[in-house]
Amino acid sequence: MVDAGMTMSFHTQNRPPLLLGVATKNRSHSRTKSSPSVAVVQVSSVLQTNESGNLPESKRSSMPLTRFQAPNYVLSQPNTVGIIGGVSVFSSLLFLEKLVWWSLKDGGECPPFVVCSDPTLYKELPIRSLFHSFTRSRATAQILSNNWPIIESLCRKRAFLEHSGARCIVMPCHLSHAWHDQISEDCSLLFLHVGECVARELREAKLKPLENGSNVRIGVLAADATLMAGFYQEKLQSQGFEVVVPDKETMEHVVIPAVEAMKRRDMEGARNLLRIAVQVLLVRAVNTVIIASDELQGVLPRDDPLLKKCIDPMDALARSTIKWANATGNGG
Repeated sequence: MVDAGMTMSFHTQNRPPLLLGVATKNRSHSRTKSSPSVAVVQVSSVLQTNESGNLPESKRSSMPLTRFQAPNYVLSQPNTVGIIGGVSVFSSLLFLEKLVWWSLKDGGECPPFVVCSDPTLYKELPIRSLFHSFTRSRATAQILSNNWPIIESLCRKRAFLEHSGARCIVMPCHLSHAWHDQISEDCSLLFLHVGECVARELREAKLKPLENGSNVRIGVLAADATLMAGFYQEKLQSQGFEVVVPDKETMEHVVIPAVEAMKRRDMEGARNLLRIAVQVLLVRAVNTVIIASDELQGVLPRDDPLLKKCIDPMDALARSTIKWANATGNGG
């Protein structure tokens, strides 16, 4: 349960607070299938910034950096994970649930982590147009590659996590990986890439082609912005996989409407459309379908046979994070 006595906050007039919090692991190791919770995490830290993505000026000038750092015991942990939040706070919470679940699954413990969540930094991006821009691919690519304010802000978040004691950085956000190369360029820490984590697990699974004379095919189902960024295709192809993505008609008439149905809370409509999208890829002889979209995760019921053919890439990122943390924590 959360130890409220260990929670600290620093306030300045008319400024958003910096909150440093500590939570301890649930001793009963009980697990439920309820909504995501951080009640079982070990260490967490949340940074709030202003709308520009910067720390407020008064804080930067009046307080030393150590005031913003996590407590000393976070700095002393060699397996501390730094998590850069993405477009949605909910996606960060989902990743934390996965990190806890996969850590405790075999009787282990969740590694300490620090979270920097600032979804306001994406307000400058035309997110809606990115989801609907399949016929404007050049414009989409330009928005993704040339948005330096976003890149610089993400680099500052990474620096904050480094100074907070993180020894490994992860981003549980598909869209943020469009700028992974720029953000990690001068980072001295391990900076995991979700595409590499998925490709590595699929390679280790030793899949067999479903059609003679072809490579193993992997389907990628995502919003257009993620597809245009191309990092899933690149990482999978580097491991020898053939990548299959939805065609223009499927995107316009199935995938995008499925996302819109979810936003309207039309679960039945979203499920039917998602089933069609997955089946369109499966008939093209793909071994499995990567659902690289937060909006489409959890749409299919757990007992849906199609779900066995699908992968949530954030599971692979969580497992890779835990593998690093366990190896590092054991002196690896």
